[in-house]
Amino acid sequence: MQYFDTHAHIGLIFDDPIEQLLVCQQAKQAGVTRIVSICNSLMDFKQVYENLKSMEHIFHAVGVSPSEVQNPGKDWHRTIEDAAKLPNVIALGEIGLDYFHKFGDRKSQIELFIDQLELATRLELPVIVHNREAGKDVLEILRDRLPPSGGVLHCYSEDAEYAHHALELGLNLYFSFAGNLTYRNARNLHETVRMLPLERILIESEAPFMVPADFRGKRNKPEYLPSTGMFLAELLELDPEEVSKTVYENACRFFRLPVPA
Repeated sequence: MQYFDTHAHIGLIFDDPIEQLLVCQQAKQAGVTRIVSICNSLMDFKQVYENLKSMEHIFHAVGVSPSEVQNPGKDWHRTIEDAAKLPNVIALGEIGLDYFHKFGDRKSQIELFIDQLELATRLELPVIVHNREAGKDVLEILRDRLPPSGGVLHCYSEDAEYAHHALELGLNLYFSFAGNLTYRNARNLHETVRMLPLERILIESEAPFMVPADFRGKRNKPEYLPSTGMFLAELLELDPEEVSKTVYENACRFFRLPVPA
């Protein structure tokens, strides 16, 4: 079985370039044959991209997260546009809204989110969407501005009713689940997974956060992703190989990558 980690903060797992390469190699040995590296800031993107650009199985997303709303960087539009031309840059993200941490004010977060959705449309890139305690606004904004290339609600944390409404946005919106899916008390996530079409589900490590239950107490790494994949199959009462194959192909379709032979 092979797995596609659609969301890992490689730059937050380790600062050292050698350690970053090693964590990606270890993931591949564990069956995680593709990873999307997510930047926390545009400076973080530049550093991690340079460190990992020799690794063909590592892909990249570039964008300004809600945490950077007060300091997105000078001429950030141009920085993203230039980065989008680089090999293996396949998405704009993570972007979105975070009302839990209160980064800046809500108006500024919304403006930054909308600006980047419009930029993604121009660049013909899918978007990776962050939502923390901002579900209503995220859904309303995406209803009008989801780019044609699609989007994924990463580290999904809402309930099944929210997912039902999100499904109405179209076939190019996906739902990604992280290690917290494996927590036995995450009943809202379990219910959501069971009602979603399998063809709309992705999985992610969200490393170094959201470590799966099997590895509680450790710092999360992409190599632990198979634990989440196996739990997903258990929840759905389906063959693990069938689930891993379908979810892998979902990620390839979303990011417009060829499915490995």
